[in-house]
Amino acid sequence: MQSRYNYRVYPNPAQRAALAKAFGCARVVFNDGLRVRQEAHAAGLPYVKDAELQKQVITAAKRTEGRAWLGEVSSVILVQSLRDLHTAYRNFFSSLTGKRRGPKVAAPRFKSKRDRRQSIRLTANGFSLRGNGRLYVAKVGELRVRWSRPLPAPPTSVTVTSDAAERYWASFVVEVDPEILPEVGADTGIDLGLGHFAVLSDGSKIDNPRFFRGAEKKLKRMWKSLSRKAKGGRNRAKMRKRIARQHARVTNQRRDWHHKLSTRIIRENQAVYVETLPAGGMGRTWLAKSVYDAGWATFISMLEYKAAKHGRTFVKVDRTFPSSQLCSVCGHRDGPKPLHVREWTCRRCGFVHDRDHNAGRNILFEGRRIVAAGQAETQNALQSASKTRAKAVAQRVEAGSRREGPTTRAGVPAP
Repeated sequence: MQSRYNYRVYPNPAQRAALAKAFGCARVVFNDGLRVRQEAHAAGLPYVKDAELQKQVITAAKRTEGRAWLGEVSSVILVQSLRDLHTAYRNFFSSLTGKRRGPKVAAPRFKSKRDRRQSIRLTANGFSLRGNGRLYVAKVGELRVRWSRPLPAPPTSVTVTSDAAERYWASFVVEVDPEILPEVGADTGIDLGLGHFAVLSDGSKIDNPRFFRGAEKKLKRMWKSLSRKAKGGRNRAKMRKRIARQHARVTNQRRDWHHKLSTRIIRENQAVYVETLPAGGMGRTWLAKSVYDAGWATFISMLEYKAAKHGRTFVKVDRTFPSSQLCSVCGHRDGPKPLHVREWTCRRCGFVHDRDHNAGRNILFEGRRIVAAGQAETQNALQSASKTRAKAVAQRVEAGSRREGPTTRAGVPAP
């Protein structure tokens, strides 16, 4: 299976300029390729194939005066940029035809030089790892890398990225063997929320750390200071960088916490069941700041790929499942309840429920039912498809476009 290893790199001023040139050339080639295909579509012409597109926007463009500077960067970077465009179109077409599950994917869009995040991708022909521990990138030079951990295998590709805080990263894709953990007898259902980040089916409640809320006061002061500085001035650029670094710090705190929590849950449970939440829709309500501060989607994706990596079963319970309406003891559906109702009594069996704990137990029962009915991928299926699933996770950050009485059910004792 494929996995991604991310490291911080420290280019010198000359290498920063070379990387900026590479970012710009990759962006221009992507936009040129998109423009050619859009013009062909508008003229009623057939879809321009990849080989023909590469000849037009790279090979022939280098011979023109307006694009001669494309020859100053590695051709591998330019070719991979067109491959990213191909992937964006493939995802768009698959979404239109229904072959791609999940939310609809928009058509590819033009990239902007004003985007704070820029990236290039290179295959084995465009980079190498030197004996002195440095990363050689064609026509850029040897980049100093902070090796926080060793690579388990020779990398097949690398993505060099610059973020809004002007930090540089090298992300390697390597082939690794699954690390199957010893089997355990426990499984768990997880109810995600805002008051508590997660409530497990055994009653454990995990507090929501609210990293952004903790840094919000400082960010407000920094934004106020930025508004006083003249546009285009050096002091404004410095403050913008400070704000970006503060946001990056919050992101790093949240990601580190997500990693530690997801690893602990995967290690302690043989099967994990979690309810999917409409984070995109909730992000358009008055809860938007709290929803994005929680980072549910990132946490669920971590659980999913770690389950595939470590030999665990992972099941997503559909968001339409009424986990908060069902009694986890007798199965009676008590109906919808407003958010301020945190405890309720079942009208059939009289059991008093904690809303979140009850939802976690119902998610556990539903996840077991899905697995027993064969409606979800079992662990054997996960292992057989681990290469494909892990590859999708590994390419996540690549450059490209987007868009009956109180009896116990399922053999689990009542709380």
